Amino acid sequence: MRTITSMKPEYLLPSLELVEQVFTEHENAEEGRTVRALVEEIRSKKYYLPELELLMIEDGEVIGYVMFSRFHVEGKYEDRLVLLSPAAVKTNCQRQGISRELIEYGFKKAAEMGFTAAMVEGNPANYRPRGFQTSANFGIVAGPNIHLPHEDCLMVTELVPGGLVGITGEVDYSFYEVLTQE
Repeated sequence: MRTITSMKPEYLLPSLELVEQVFTEHENAEEGRTVRALVEEIRSKKYYLPELELLMIEDGEVIGYVMFSRFHVEGKYEDRLVLLSPAAVKTNCQRQGISRELIEYGFKKAAEMGFTAAMVEGNPANYRPRGFQTSANFGIVAGPNIHLPHEDCLMVTELVPGGLVGITGEVDYSFYEVLTQE
C-alpha cells in the first residue's frame, strides 16, 4: 500500500538518495548532485517547511518525493508563496500518478497553512496539467541571473482563489548558494 507522509527522520537520507538517483538517470550525475545539494541547502534555511517535504512510501521505501518551501520575490511574499522543487519519482514507478498525488496533497496542505500560490521552474508539459501557468502572465518574471530555456518554464498557480493578486516582481535564486555556483 502506498501512503503519503511528511518528512520523518528515517527518510532524510533515503529521500536524498532518491532525488540524486532520479536526476542522475534523467539528466546526468552533475545534475543529480546539484539537486541533492539543493534539498540539503533548503533543509538548512529559514524557508524550509518540514510538513511540506512530502514522500510517497511503499513497503517502507521512498518511491516519490516533492518539496515545497517558502519563497520570496524581491524579498516579499514569503508568507504567501511556496516553491515546488524538486519533485522526483523512482524511475520504475513513473507514469503512475505519484507526483500528481504528492503535488495535489502539497497544494492542499500549503493552502491550509495559509499559502496562497505556488511557483515551479520546469517543463511546462509536466506542470500545466497541475494548473500551473506561465508566471510572466502574472507579472512574475525571471531575474537576469536565471537562464530559462523559455519564459514558459517559470510557472505559478493559485492555491486559493485570488492567491496571486498583488504578487509581482523578479525571481532570483541568489539566496541558494548551490544555484549560484558557476
